[in-house]
Order: sequence, then C-alpha cells, then structure tokens
Amino acid sequence: MENRAISGLVSELISDHGPLLEFFGRYEERAPTAIGDFVAGNPQEMPLPGFVAALSKWLVPRSKDHFAYKMSVPEARQAAVASLASARGVRFAEEDIIMTSGAFGALAASMRALCDTGDEVIYLSPPWFFYRGMIKNLGATPVRVDVDRTTWDIDVPAVERAITPRTRAIIVNSPNNPTGRIYPRANLDALARVLEAASARAGRRIYLISDEAYSRIRYDKRGYESPIGSYPWSLLIYTYGKQLLTPGERIGYIALPPVMPAADRKALRTAITMSQLLLGWLWPNAVLQYAVGELEGLSIDIAKLQRKRDRVVAGLREAGYELNVPEGAFYVLVKSPSADADSFVEQLASQGVLVLPGATFEMPRYFRISVTASDAMIERSLPVFAATIKSPVSA
Repeated sequence: MENRAISGLVSELISDHGPLLEFFGRYEERAPTAIGDFVAGNPQEMPLPGFVAALSKWLVPRSKDHFAYKMSVPEARQAAVASLASARGVRFAEEDIIMTSGAFGALAASMRALCDTGDEVIYLSPPWFFYRGMIKNLGATPVRVDVDRTTWDIDVPAVERAITPRTRAIIVNSPNNPTGRIYPRANLDALARVLEAASARAGRRIYLISDEAYSRIRYDKRGYESPIGSYPWSLLIYTYGKQLLTPGERIGYIALPPVMPAADRKALRTAITMSQLLLGWLWPNAVLQYAVGELEGLSIDIAKLQRKRDRVVAGLREAGYELNVPEGAFYVLVKSPSADADSFVEQLASQGVLVLPGATFEMPRYFRISVTASDAMIERSLPVFAATIKSPVSA
C-alpha cells in the first residue's frame, strides 16, 4: 500500500538516488572485510595528531557559554580571512565569511538563498553525486551540462546554450570530483563572459557557486585558479574535511569576494544566514569553530597522496585500463573494460576490491577510485585489478 506520508518530492529523490543508496547499503556491509576500499574520500589511516590536539584543546570550556549556540565565531572568520589573503592574495571582509557545516551545508544554504521555486541551476557533469538532488530538494530545477570529454574542461558553448531566463546559478567544482581537473583561467574567463552577457539579457544576476572543497589537494606543484578571479558574483565554498581528511567533522565556510558589489554582498549575507537557520542550523559546532586557527595550518601529506595516485595510475595502465590522471582531488576516473560497468564493479567487489560505480556520477561506463586508500590496500588490490580485466563480464 502506498505510504502517503512520504511527499512526492522525497519519493522522486529516492527514485533518483535509489541506486546510490542501494550501493552504499552494500558498501557498509562489505567495507569491514574488503582488501581494498577505494569507494570514498574516507580516511584509511589514523587522523592527524594536530587535529586531535586542536579538538582536545578546545573541548575545555573557557566560559559558561563555551558550548552555547554559535553562528560564525569571530576567531574562525579571522583565521579564514588570513588564510585566503595568504593563499589567494585577496583580502575578504570578515563579515563576508560565513561558517558552515562543511561544503554540504554551504551548498544548501547558498542555493536556498539564491533560488526560488522553478529557478534553474546548471551543474557540470560528471558531478558530485548530490548536486542534482540538492537542487531539486530546494525547489529548483537541475540542468545538466556535460564537460568536454577530451579536455575535461567546462564546455562553455554548451553552458551558453543551456541558459534560460530561469537560470539563477551554476555550480563549478575545481579541482573536480570525479575528473580531478583544475579548470584553467582562460576557461573560467570564457565562462564569466557568458554569465555576464546572459545576466544582462535576463535582467537579473546569474550567480556562480564555486565548490572549492579540494582546492588544497593539488598534484605536480600545480597552482589554483579560482572562479572568483574571473566573475565577481561568485560564492566561494570551502570545507576543511578534505585537507584534514576528516569528512565526518563538518566545518567549512562561504566567502563572498570583495569584488562583488557591496549591496549584493549585504543582501546575500542576510539571505544565507536566514537559510542556515531555517534549514536546520547549518553552522558548525562551537568546538570546531574555535579550532579553525589551528586547523588552517594542518594538512594531510599531499606528496604521499601524489605517490599513491602515481602508483595507482601506473599499476592500472600496466594492466591495460584506460584512465584519467587527476590534477587534484582524491580520485582516479577509470573506464570499465566491460560495457556492463556495474557488473564489472560487482566482479571486483566479489574479490574484496570496492570502487564507486560511474552510474552514481552520470558516467555509466566508468568507475572511480579514491587514492585515500592505504598503501597496503593499493598493493593488495592491483593484482586483482590486473586479473579481473583479463576476464571481464560480458555486456
């Protein structure tokens, strides 16, 4: 019998994300006994001692309201301002740093502040797998635009064709999950010109939501180009969960760049604050906010992460796989040797090697490998990858 307590929208979201939910249900059962867990950007080794020390330090209450409701703690904002000034050469106003419950909370609050029911939000595909559902959940309409499958850059002409009078925002994720591409300045400048012209035609601003979760996870000494350097009406979203590899301790921020007109920044600050409040207090807990000053100076070993990337890339190429070498983020995008990629993923799983199927991020002929796996996992799993490609399941 139909459960009428479940709304039509929730039922639609369950339908959209059913395969993902089903996959992660099986993953939870399999992960404890897997010889190689490459599914998500999860820690497979003990956390940074500095992270533990910072939390331990700030667990000790300084006053009666140490654990009271907190929005954006001044010290956390100041630490973010100093970090952005040092890394980007841009001095943000303290009031334009809005602390959030990670990138997830930042995305939800940003889109809720920007979008009315029926507005359209463009997202680039392949995407982080929750963009589409989050857009729908906020009453907006997701509009998919594929990136250039040769360069993995933003297909700017395709974005231009997708813009309508209802377009309110576009999400840009660089370094990208899952491709690992860091979008170059020329690509971002071209996108900015399109957004500026389209905003002028529509008579209302199209905003760019810049998901910069992996901006500190870069390989081969590459620099980073932020969309805020190309387009003033950008909302910079950051989370500390990637640089610290602590995705369960959710803290990040939204930063409104000083090149955005002051009146627009003021209106956005108010709208985002109201969104955070009504969406379920989307601010980080107090202890995490107090610790930001210490967290800013911590990072997982990027050189070690790069060595693991290189080992995975070399091992899979030697075995005969086609793959993309990431410039940043945690992931290697691999083409399935079988047209039935889901079955190939299951074939690997039956031998204790867990990867993320491409259907979860709109690339059904691919799968994704996270190089946050331990060295031991990589070495145990590469022979399984090599053996499985020799006898893949048929389509």
